[in-house]
Amino acid sequence: CRCRLSCHVKRHYSLLPGKFSYWIHWLGEDSPINSCVYRIRNIGIMAHIDAGKTTTTERMLYYAGYTRALGDVDDGDTVTDFMAQERERGITIQSAAVTFDWKSHRINLIDTPGHVDFTLEVERALRVLDGAVAVFDASAGVEAQTLTVWRQAEKHHIPCVCFLNKMDKPAANFCIESIRQKLKANPVLLQIPVGSGKNFTGVVDLLTSQKLMWKMKSMRDDGRVFEVKALDRSDDPDLLQVVSDARTALIEQVADLDDEFAELLLTDFSENFDAIPSNKLQEAVRRVTLARKGVPVLCGSSLRNKGVQPLLDAITAYLPAPNERHHDVVRWYKDDLCALAFKVLHDKQRGPLVFLRIYSGTLKPQMALHNINRNSTERMSRLLVPFADQHVEIPSMTAGNIALTVGLKQTVTGDTIVSSKASAAAAARRAQNDSEAGKRSRECASVILSGVEVPDPVFFCTIEPPSMSKQADLENVLNCLQREDPSLKVRVDPDSGQTILCGMGELHIEIIHDRIRREHGIETHLGPLQVAYRETILHEASASDTLDRTVGERRHVVTVELAVRPVDVASVGGSCELAFTEELEGQLSAEMKEAVENGVHSSFLQGPLLGYPLQSVSTLMQRVTIEPGTSPAMVSACVSRCMLKALRLAGGQVLEPVMSLEVTVGDDHLSSVLGDLAQRRGTVRDIQSRHDNKVLLATVPLAEMMGYSTVLRTLTSGNATFSLELDTYEAMNPQEQNTLLKRLSGLL
Repeated sequence: CRCRLSCHVKRHYSLLPGKFSYWIHWLGEDSPINSCVYRIRNIGIMAHIDAGKTTTTERMLYYAGYTRALGDVDDGDTVTDFMAQERERGITIQSAAVTFDWKSHRINLIDTPGHVDFTLEVERALRVLDGAVAVFDASAGVEAQTLTVWRQAEKHHIPCVCFLNKMDKPAANFCIESIRQKLKANPVLLQIPVGSGKNFTGVVDLLTSQKLMWKMKSMRDDGRVFEVKALDRSDDPDLLQVVSDARTALIEQVADLDDEFAELLLTDFSENFDAIPSNKLQEAVRRVTLARKGVPVLCGSSLRNKGVQPLLDAITAYLPAPNERHHDVVRWYKDDLCALAFKVLHDKQRGPLVFLRIYSGTLKPQMALHNINRNSTERMSRLLVPFADQHVEIPSMTAGNIALTVGLKQTVTGDTIVSSKASAAAAARRAQNDSEAGKRSRECASVILSGVEVPDPVFFCTIEPPSMSKQADLENVLNCLQREDPSLKVRVDPDSGQTILCGMGELHIEIIHDRIRREHGIETHLGPLQVAYRETILHEASASDTLDRTVGERRHVVTVELAVRPVDVASVGGSCELAFTEELEGQLSAEMKEAVENGVHSSFLQGPLLGYPLQSVSTLMQRVTIEPGTSPAMVSACVSRCMLKALRLAGGQVLEPVMSLEVTVGDDHLSSVLGDLAQRRGTVRDIQSRHDNKVLLATVPLAEMMGYSTVLRTLTSGNATFSLELDTYEAMNPQEQNTLLKRLSGLL
């Protein structure tokens, strides 16, 4: 629905059905869209798969008044899981943004996937968010993907709040130690559960010593109404003692983490710590959270509609506003527009829709925007507020918000958007002056926001259209999908001419294949799935080469000397390095240096053994002699040829991706799973107990995990779950490498 509504229509919005009535509130003159920046919260929901992220999001939207019925993942009617594949599978595939208000605060929320194949969605969401809610299955504690998303949040220095979900499950427990030991975090307990399992009825707020009780009269009770009352002597003595001990521990913990609170405590409340006002304690917890010294922990059961409203209160109380997060680059723009494109969607009617996080300035429709990364200027036609798959057009949006734009056809994920070239130049001058005043290096003067790190694919396969007449359509679709999903890579094999699809996992490629069929009507054929190996070298080697070629009347002469050596391969992102000698650094012009870099980097993309990308190789350019009139293209060609010589002399080694595997299985099926892992070249690291189940931690080569979900389901009669995460790249043993060489030779 896109309408411009006159003021008198607002009086009747309560009569309109569904979400439309909620939107009118946002379109009116008193709209909180451009509310005070300190009342904005940009947050993400992150967790392991099936921890309850989408259900928690659904309850938040319902209690905020955005929806009028409680959505359910199993029923396929949730707001944020709107893709057909998401509703069929009951999982989140794409991150979805929704905007709603809660107690005079505006919350921009992004629901992220929990599956490892879609970890890029989490990465780019956390890049632009100010805070996060980590959801835990209280019966499982910290799981494999929980560790991954937590590391991503730490990388971006994002304050977090923990929500222990599913407290109504029989095996639920307070997994505080799991958070402390596995995440290396400092949990700050703010609530105590009342009851456990099916008897879980509410929580006790340790700050206010109030009991929040949800007295459900039937399964259809929506939990909107709950009882709040102060604890008194009539309550269970055991509960009173537990609350008293927990509150004392909370006060002592916060005092250890916050000097201001400790001083207040010792000065005014040294005789009676319990007399500390709840608002002073809350302010101290907020400071601890923003400083990332501690993580507030709350509990509830989203599916049973318990504990979600206090979680919303905690989001507004403890997570930061946009102006409480500091970005060095943004301050140089002052009041000029500065925004980061973090996601692109394609709409058949509107074209590309670009999500922007606005860091400074104001965004309006019909603005001409300058893309610093592309050095291009585009006109934005319309400005929208994201509401999952439904969007509302608005006249302007200010700093601190997340916007959806129409008309930016060249912008991709990670681009920095400003109002004009002049504003970028002014920001660069301020940055340069600041770096000179602080006697810092010139690199500090960059006015481009850091983009989104895209992981390398681990699987690939060929993709073919049903007929050659559909080849152009398929190429266009793949270009659109790559722009939407930067973790999807598409290339053309130079020998066979086949199109190669590279993705993050079996499920990722399967979803892409299904989207091409459903959304674009092209029945494609996928070849066998193959692992994206890497290559490295075994020894140091040096090489030299001379290219002497006459093209027309122009003679091109260049001589290159270089050396390559292996570096540490025990990492996922062991990148290749290029360096120049000091003498050569001063001799080469900028144009020729770029030509040399292009030649080396093109060699990094194709190893000498099987043509897989190189990893963990260091190259030192020792001498480059260029005759006058030689073109940069000839320089690049000579460098590439010399690199190939050196790499062949250094000897090749295939590296295979090794995964961290976590399997949760019952005792009666553990031996079968262990036997199967032994056949897959797996190494068991640990076997832990979790209630009535065993948690098996192992490392397994990715090549051995093809179709593992089907095999595990057969071995355990469907009573086991597993998760995978890329751990490292390891050198294959000679026998396995020879087998791989023979197999690939047969395929070729």
